[in-house]
Amino acid sequence: MSISWINTLEALIVVALVTIFTRSLPFLFFGGKKELPDTVSYLGTVLPAAIMIILVVFCLRNTSLTAYPFGLPEFFSVAMVILVHRIRKNVFLSIIAGTGLYMVLTRTLFIIGY
Repeated sequence: MSISWINTLEALIVVALVTIFTRSLPFLFFGGKKELPDTVSYLGTVLPAAIMIILVVFCLRNTSLTAYPFGLPEFFSVAMVILVHRIRKNVFLSIIAGTGLYMVLTRTLFIIGY
């Protein structure tokens, strides 16, 4: 085996071990208990919405509203995500629809130098 294959194999083994370790941590900490601590339950209800808000801000952070195309592809894509999610209530479908619309708009209607 060449050096690059050995390094790749070592990296895969480390990633696998770390993944197994991190996936087993909750069972090690909370395995014998019937109920989760209040703090963990609270974080479980609050964090998903907070993470989605952070992702939306992260995706729209470089949108220029003062230069062509004035944020229109982003606006239409966000509107598509909201519309599809309100109709179908499917997170993956709404994300795929919004991403697809954004790609089509930036490659056809709003051709910009990304």
